Amino acid sequence: MAGGIEKLSLKREVGLIGAISFIAGTMMGSGIFMSPQSVLINIGSPGGSLVIWAACGVLATLGSLCYAELGTVIPESGGEYIYFLRIFGQIIAFMFAFSFVIVMRPASATGIALSFAEYAVAPFYHDCTPPELVVKCVAAAGIMVLAIVHSMNVRLAIFIQVFCMCFKLVALTVIIVGGLVLLFNGNSNHFEDSFKGSNVEISSIGISLYQGLWSYDGWNTLNYLTEELKYPEVNLPRAVMVSIPMVTLLYLLVNVSYLFALTPKELMSSSAVAVTWGNKVLGSWGWVMSIAAALSAFGSLNGTFFSGGRLCFVAAREGHLPDILAMAHVNRLTPSPALIFTTAISLLVLIPGDFQSIVNFFSFTAWFFYAITLSGLLYLKIKKPELPRPYKVPVVIPILVLLAAIFLVLAPVIDNPALEYLYVTLFIFSGVLVYVLFIQYKICLGLLEKLTVFLQLFLEVAPAEKNL
Repeated sequence: MAGGIEKLSLKREVGLIGAISFIAGTMMGSGIFMSPQSVLINIGSPGGSLVIWAACGVLATLGSLCYAELGTVIPESGGEYIYFLRIFGQIIAFMFAFSFVIVMRPASATGIALSFAEYAVAPFYHDCTPPELVVKCVAAAGIMVLAIVHSMNVRLAIFIQVFCMCFKLVALTVIIVGGLVLLFNGNSNHFEDSFKGSNVEISSIGISLYQGLWSYDGWNTLNYLTEELKYPEVNLPRAVMVSIPMVTLLYLLVNVSYLFALTPKELMSSSAVAVTWGNKVLGSWGWVMSIAAALSAFGSLNGTFFSGGRLCFVAAREGHLPDILAMAHVNRLTPSPALIFTTAISLLVLIPGDFQSIVNFFSFTAWFFYAITLSGLLYLKIKKPELPRPYKVPVVIPILVLLAAIFLVLAPVIDNPALEYLYVTLFIFSGVLVYVLFIQYKICLGLLEKLTVFLQLFLEVAPAEKNL
């Protein structure tokens, strides 16, 4: 290499259509096929549930607009991690990376993979529950297939995302059209006194928002791969403004269709509402909804994989994870070591049967960090107004989303002060101890350096530089 060492960098291959597909495809996972009954159980009425779904959509849209400004002010991959690093410094950034890598993303990915597996095997087990081992093996296979795809070719991962999004849009359109047919046939009596029995207690509203927001999770996906986005200062806000209102409208129409076909009681007793809807409306073709839900979850897992692998990659590049995770394949230019690491953690989370408690507290942890991120945006707006901002939001929007984030963190704790919330909080702050031992005092540094050299040769990877 003439003139010195040539460094690798990730390719900018994600255009506007790919960006919209990543946001919408990651959001529209298994949630809309499973969460509606949980929202209805907690809020107590069909009208109230639609208000919750709309409120979740508004909150996700406002939050993503705030993130779009952050993504153009700090045009680097890594999402919240890179924003914490640039605004608050090393320790808070490491705390987030530690929580994200060990708990948040693997728990989320595992939950989605299990949803995919349950729907994928459902047609083969008509009248009984699929064996747990079969479901876990299929979930593991899904994780492994996507790990290989993302390590081999970014374009193939983008194609999978676009394909799954198109398929799930067709599936959701079938549900919506089915609802319209039912409406014209006079099946709207489930909406009489639609707000009767609504639970208006703060705790019920908070838990309902948690359930709904799980279906919107992924609204910040694009901020994790800013360096792979073509013209991020233009495409990031555009992708947000197209994808999230589109998903919100689809979710509302799908919920209305569910309520045209099913009584509130039927909906609340269903474990997978889309399949129940399919059996009632499509009859012998009800199995199609199971396949649709499986592909939807697979697309969501694909998008989750993209952001999870990228955060590992960025945190390693900043010195907060082993150097090997900051390297890219010399030919394919994909962050394969980071993807392998994320896959390994996800498969470990998949092994124990009781991962539900981790998933339950995923929202608590996520909104805790969202609140810190929004505080960072307000800090930049007030203290550093001179920074170039290709896109900016009015200051009232991050204030509103910050208040909502604080409410979402505190509401379940006040309502049900379970010890698990204390454990989650202690785990988050244990990142400080890990930082001091392994980052500041560099314990086991010699062993890590030898391992890095071996893996670098074995995996054919080299250090990658930033795309700015």
